[in-house]
Amino acid sequence: MNKPTQLSNMQVRDARAVLHPYTALHKLKETGSLVVSEGKGVYIYDSHGREYIEGMAGLWCAGLGFGDEELIEAGKQQLDKLPYYHLFTGRTTEPAVELAEKLKEISPVPMSHVFFTGSGSEANDTQVKLVWYYNNALGRPNKKKIISRVKAYHGVTVMTASLTGLPALHNDFDLPVDRVIRTDCPHFYRFGHEGESEAEFLARLVVSLEQLIEKEGGDTIAAMIVEPVMGAGGVLVPPEGYFPAIQEVLARHDILLICDEVITGFGRTGNWWGAQTFDIKPDLISVAKQLTSAYAPLGAVMVPEKIMDALEAQSEKLGIFGHGYTYGGHPLGCAVGVKAIEIYQKRNIVEKVRTIAPLFEKRMKQLGELPYVGEARFCGLVGGAELVKDKKTRQSFDPKSGVGLKAAAFAQEEGLIVRAIGDTISLCPPMVISEVELNELFDRLERAFAKVVDWITRENPA
Repeated sequence: MNKPTQLSNMQVRDARAVLHPYTALHKLKETGSLVVSEGKGVYIYDSHGREYIEGMAGLWCAGLGFGDEELIEAGKQQLDKLPYYHLFTGRTTEPAVELAEKLKEISPVPMSHVFFTGSGSEANDTQVKLVWYYNNALGRPNKKKIISRVKAYHGVTVMTASLTGLPALHNDFDLPVDRVIRTDCPHFYRFGHEGESEAEFLARLVVSLEQLIEKEGGDTIAAMIVEPVMGAGGVLVPPEGYFPAIQEVLARHDILLICDEVITGFGRTGNWWGAQTFDIKPDLISVAKQLTSAYAPLGAVMVPEKIMDALEAQSEKLGIFGHGYTYGGHPLGCAVGVKAIEIYQKRNIVEKVRTIAPLFEKRMKQLGELPYVGEARFCGLVGGAELVKDKKTRQSFDPKSGVGLKAAAFAQEEGLIVRAIGDTISLCPPMVISEVELNELFDRLERAFAKVVDWITRENPA
């Protein structure tokens, strides 16, 4: 493809007007922003025409890569036909109806209705409101607490940031809010006790969850929310049998299970759904990101019949179901979502992930053998390599040392975009990546890690 035209000085100065999320704002005056101008396939190009492999599919979302002509054409056609309409007061659009039906067809468990949002954060925020509304409809006004997990990520709204178990999303935002309670993170490498087997670790997690429910009172807990793989917590893969074990506990206490498939949905783990990969039988499902391959903002909540029945009964009592978003079910997003699912199906993207996953696993394991890589974890086509000061003791670097950020910066120097989650370097490439491209991705990352080793040797970070 043609290299993009360089931005003028005025355009570069204008980039400083952006308030960047998840950024060390105080450092931007020195470093400036990477201005991304174009993308094609698994590659992006900055304003100077430099090429990078996009090793994170943007933010875990551009599963079909960049510049897919079918997705672009679907969006163009919808903009020509109907650029906007809403779903309030019983109105709808053809793309919204078609996408809702498609989601019901491919759902891992039977679902009755789909509620559309503009993002994954809005979807998970809606989940909380729905389960509160549901329990009020059933005459259970005290059954309102939501169980989340340490290191979980479910969004950045006031409620979903509270569900998120990462301190950076709470500090000085006056979060978390009430009604959120937290149970253990199912990451054996970091939270397993010395001498404990993974099976013993799992048993301890189950007992801990049971004790939390007994302490709080099962009649006060509405739901538990989970990611099949904990993405922004560091690509944390649970022990085998984890979800069936905790679901047995939840079922005994009549606690709903909300499955946050925002990262894991639509093929990422080697199945259509992370729920299928990990034997989860959710009551409610949140989706976003790869729903449209990120070509348009869209999220959704998939609702079962038993909850829909309660919503309708409560609506009759109150006169209205008082929840919704201006852009929920936007026809552009829905049209692109319909086309994305068609592409996943006709190009057999799930099978493609399964086919290339062994190579991804092989290269991830090779990363795990490198100096200062304590654990390399992976599932399907998503992975994380955790950098540690001492591989034998699993001692972490001091967070202030910024080892992970340095590694991500070295990767960028090598023409690779990755994300540092603390000192874990995460990978989530577009699912259309070829074996040649995937090997090149890891070659660039290994060169970056060699620079990290050299930097650690010279700087001796704490």
